[in-house]
Amino acid sequence: MGCDGNNATPPAPAIAPGAGQIDPRRVAEDLVSRFGGGGMDPRVRAIVPDFDAPFFQAGLAGYSDAAMRIIARRHGCPLCVTEALLDRTLLAGGRGFAKADLGEIEDNVPGGDEDYPLAGQIMGSEPSEMAAAAIKMVEQGARRPAEYRAMVGATNAGGVQDEAEHNFASIDVNLACPVKKVAKKARGGHWLTEPEGAIRILEAVRDAVPADIAVTVKMRRAFDETDEMRERFLRVFDAAYDIGCAWVTVHGRTVEQKYMGPSRWDPIRELVQRSPDRVIFGSGDVWGVEDIFRMIAYTGVAGVSVARGCIGNPWIFRQARDILAGREPKAPTIAEQRGTLLEHFQLAMDVNRLWVRGEGEAREQRAEHHTARTMRKFAIRFAEHHPQGEAVRKRFIACKTLDEWRAVLEEHYSAELAIP
Repeated sequence: MGCDGNNATPPAPAIAPGAGQIDPRRVAEDLVSRFGGGGMDPRVRAIVPDFDAPFFQAGLAGYSDAAMRIIARRHGCPLCVTEALLDRTLLAGGRGFAKADLGEIEDNVPGGDEDYPLAGQIMGSEPSEMAAAAIKMVEQGARRPAEYRAMVGATNAGGVQDEAEHNFASIDVNLACPVKKVAKKARGGHWLTEPEGAIRILEAVRDAVPADIAVTVKMRRAFDETDEMRERFLRVFDAAYDIGCAWVTVHGRTVEQKYMGPSRWDPIRELVQRSPDRVIFGSGDVWGVEDIFRMIAYTGVAGVSVARGCIGNPWIFRQARDILAGREPKAPTIAEQRGTLLEHFQLAMDVNRLWVRGEGEAREQRAEHHTARTMRKFAIRFAEHHPQGEAVRKRFIACKTLDEWRAVLEEHYSAELAIP
């Protein structure tokens, strides 16, 4: 739910002895039997009523803008998280941060009525800056920029304006990101080495955000494998609930691991057994729909954060809904792939058209070229579902316009082509 990284390990199973023998359908049946249709823990729905199934789309740097989120929702995802946004980037209005450590402001803007419930994820170094940034995110900049900057260091930030429209169901505090340029600036996963600093940030954000908006936390299971860091993790974890955070999502890798090597689900299971009365979500090496239910059964978490496993694969959410409903999950047909690819490109165009500079036809061309370029990273993942995946991937990489994108679809996604 936040950072992404280079040199990531290719998809591989988590360390979870025996999880491969768990029957996802039995897990789904048990969830529905206990919690009703959708299988979501009622403690979660009491906080976010529309969060009605035990999985969600994580925040993914460079990916999870409004277009990706809406595509996920149209395929059954009940809740999405924005990219992680630095508090200082948000407070500065994005000026001078074209190459900021994390997401751009526009990628964190809610995508209308269809983009709800939405969690806005923030990351930072100073409690007062994080509080002010959380207020600005919730209000979507309803006040003058100077007013938000004036909150930094103030004894009382004043809270969110009553008349401000609340576009976020929750504010998610990222204490997990392992990217070095973030950690070395005392952000993200760094805070697992300094529990008291992390706790001050959580207190500041919880105090600033209205009671009807949940504050949640993303953490990795520890900074490293030492007992000392495990204890520091637990100090932050316990404090989060004491402060009033609704839940914590725990990723099965350490900060030191970054994105290399398998995650471990067993420490998450131990955490749930230690804290049975707390709502905990799990994350790490969820590559297919069966992994969602196996993680729930193996660890006991209330639900699962789906990260890299949903890039170019929004059907994972539909498949999860199918399993919960007792239906056989199906791979997307060629026709379904074609429709989703066109739909995603158009949504991305709509989003980018709001932010590119220029007027009239020149602006439209810039939006189209920008979309064609940024959609490549999605296309190479979408191509993995195609029987001619490598050929399709190469064609998508060369696309520069919507017409070229459509030409690939005409050639490789015809109605006559079937998936073997």
